[in-house]
Amino acid sequence: MKTKQFIHLLSLSCLGFLISCNGGDKEQQSETKEDVAIKVNVEKTTLQPVLEMSTYTANVQADIVNKITPTVSGRIEKIYAEIGDKVSKGQLLAQMESSNLQQQQTQLQNLERDYQRYLELLKVGGIAQQQVDQIKTQLDILRTAIGSLEENTKLRSPINGVVTTRNYDNGDVYAQVPILIVEQLNALKAIVYISESYFSRIKIGMPVDIRLDVYDDEVFSGKISLIHPTINAATHTFGVEVAIENKSLKIRPGMYSRITFNFGESQSVVVPDASVIKQAGSNDRYVFVIEDGIAHYRKIESGQRLGDKIEIRSGIDPGEVVVTAGHVRLIDSSKVEILNNN
Repeated sequence: MKTKQFIHLLSLSCLGFLISCNGGDKEQQSETKEDVAIKVNVEKTTLQPVLEMSTYTANVQADIVNKITPTVSGRIEKIYAEIGDKVSKGQLLAQMESSNLQQQQTQLQNLERDYQRYLELLKVGGIAQQQVDQIKTQLDILRTAIGSLEENTKLRSPINGVVTTRNYDNGDVYAQVPILIVEQLNALKAIVYISESYFSRIKIGMPVDIRLDVYDDEVFSGKISLIHPTINAATHTFGVEVAIENKSLKIRPGMYSRITFNFGESQSVVVPDASVIKQAGSNDRYVFVIEDGIAHYRKIESGQRLGDKIEIRSGIDPGEVVVTAGHVRLIDSSKVEILNNN
């Protein structure tokens, strides 16, 4: 009996010893894992002269757009232009119903004859000067009214341009929508909205480069023609109009453009492109900065790509050390072992 008790006690002691040993191994392994440094390659950030360039997008517009419309509703007798027609300044584009104009012209002819008779009577003393003056005033008023009526009956192009829209056919009644739209295509513009931080650096006449998706990498020239005088308080941007020469007529209103402004050269922090990581599920970018053997997560604002380097606009100072390889296992505050000598 005593022998059985002794064997039982011995078994329990051994089991306790084994459990104790296993637990100690696990703790030791855990400590070892926590102390393992992740191997990385690094590189120091540097300052480099960089052309400060910003690109904005905008739809191209005609510099001048004229909507051909009369001042009052009426029937359109005839339209003399089609979409795509080139027209000259002063060219007749549409003829409105002219019965009212003809009546006024007939009245003018009668009044002019009366005026001539009054002048003859005035010479022989048959009427007073006041009566002549009165008919002369009526004549001037009628001539002015006919001139205005004629402008709204015979609709002419105010510019040299191209007809881009026709909304009616002969015989239709005009109502609100323009009969024709004429646009000037040899002078175009685009309006972009720029951060207020650049307000003091934008000048009238500053040249810009323009690229259009439809023409691949071909570069067109433009220059700043107008700076809007106020800042939008909600977006903190201001409008800038860019004049685009279009002598070749290759560019057309409505085309999607990318307009690049060159604000001159400045010293910027640059890092290897391999050090910049895109945050999954967002457009945020970050790097790991090494300080005293510890990796620290650092969110950044990136700029231009410069070969195998990337400009950093904020988030890193020159001379800081960033990880260029070995990111996979890194988290904020990870211990690291540097493999290269940078």
